[in-house]
Amino acid sequence: MPVHKNAYRKSFLLIIIFLVLISVTFVVALFVSYNLTAKYVENEFGSKKIEVLEQTIKPYYDFYQNKIPEITSYQGFLDSASAAKYAASVFHDYAFVRSIVFYDVLIGSKAPITIRRNNLDISVKAIYEYWYKKGKVFGAKRISPSDESDFKEMAVKLNNYIAFSDTTRVSNTDELFKTFWDVKPNKITYTNILRREDIKIYRDLQQRNTVKASYKQNMMTFHLDPYRLKIKNTRHELYQSVSIQPVVYDPVDSEGDKLITEVSLPVSFSDYKLFFSSEHGYLANEINKRFMPIGAIILLISLFLVLIGWLIYRNLNVNIKLFKLQYDFINNFTHEFKTPVSVIKIAGSNLRGDGELTERQRKHYGKILDEEADKLNDLMNKLLSFTQLENKSITLKKEEIVMDDFVSRYTETFKIKYPDFKLNCKINGVDTFYTDPVLLGSVFQNLIENAYKYSHPQKKELNINIAHKKGDIVFSFIDRGIGIPKEELNNIFKKFYRIENQYNQNGSVGLGLAFCKELVNFMDGDIVVHSKVNEGSEFIVTLPYEN
Repeated sequence: MPVHKNAYRKSFLLIIIFLVLISVTFVVALFVSYNLTAKYVENEFGSKKIEVLEQTIKPYYDFYQNKIPEITSYQGFLDSASAAKYAASVFHDYAFVRSIVFYDVLIGSKAPITIRRNNLDISVKAIYEYWYKKGKVFGAKRISPSDESDFKEMAVKLNNYIAFSDTTRVSNTDELFKTFWDVKPNKITYTNILRREDIKIYRDLQQRNTVKASYKQNMMTFHLDPYRLKIKNTRHELYQSVSIQPVVYDPVDSEGDKLITEVSLPVSFSDYKLFFSSEHGYLANEINKRFMPIGAIILLISLFLVLIGWLIYRNLNVNIKLFKLQYDFINNFTHEFKTPVSVIKIAGSNLRGDGELTERQRKHYGKILDEEADKLNDLMNKLLSFTQLENKSITLKKEEIVMDDFVSRYTETFKIKYPDFKLNCKINGVDTFYTDPVLLGSVFQNLIENAYKYSHPQKKELNINIAHKKGDIVFSFIDRGIGIPKEELNNIFKKFYRIENQYNQNGSVGLGLAFCKELVNFMDGDIVVHSKVNEGSEFIVTLPYEN
């Protein structure tokens, strides 16, 4: 009978298509996510400059909103010494202040520099200039400073405010800013804010021009240097270089391979800007850094999809194998039943025939019926025992057996059954053994039967070695049969599994070795096999020794 070919096949093309699809999806996802990450980083390069600007200009706003208005708290009583002390605190905290000019102003009296308007004189008693160099504050009195125009402009605004402001209410912020502040590129001029009581006094001076009285007022001009601003690059990952440049500055040609952006500085520094530049390679490092977690997530998702696909494939493969096993089992089992049933039917038909049967024929047919019935009964008992073993529905009935008598009973039986079968047994150091004789006998019977069945006609030979080793008893069954291919060694103990060859096409349903495996495991033992094709096999059964 030709060897049965497997009717099932695996769709390797479908597997390849699935893997290609996952791979293409993985590559596309990486490509798209990398480009999106690069685009996002480039957008941040253009937008996050505001953060750097805010942190860089923050000291200026603190100086503008908090430090300069401190002058008002002196209410005009600053002198050269206290003005120097105030200047020192400014230089210490705000490095972008290059120099400070202090005007000791008098209202109601005349001096070399006097602004008279609205019947009121505002003049400068003295002018001092302070600057910071090498950690020290220096000061000098100036007779005619080059920037006296700052004083004149502020004096005019102050004079108008005294003459026309509404003293019935508090001036709003806009009115105060227009009067007491003068903000120009790179400098700020400030005079202390007048109280409503002071304004009433100054208006009285206007009305009584003949009264000689003067009141002190403080004015300061702060000269600023934008290049002394401390740049706080809070986004080093985006901006390789940040510098302060004039608004009219244009990058040179050598910077053509860089990403460039800029933002104007506010208020007194409006003629300057923050200039940002980064090489493409510098941003590439940040893009790669941000892309790595995204790439890892995409990789994990892809591996997860591959794992799901593999699990589905494995599940389908197992189902196909189970279906094949069931199909082969039904096919082989049907054949196993068909042969004895056919023989029984033929023998029964002959017994029911019209012809007279001799005594010899009657005994012959009776023997046939008895042998075939035994085959059917043995097959059913094996299936029943196998099911009971799997369900743990039988109990282990141990008793002491004499090993030599036990083995001899089975070897002699098989010698009679198979006269051409050479059986040898060697027992080393084991006299008695405490176990279930029925279960151990089933193991012996199946392994001996298997050795005879899968041996070449001229090599029907089996050597049984029994020895006591380290608390175990070891049974070794060594034949000179056809052997088992290496790739089949992991499958031979599976239920209904048959190696397809010329020796198992009839009379095998793939239960013998699986039955032995279940029996040995039930007895708390183990069974292994070593085999070489065309040289033979060795089945080693190890059971716990109890005496």
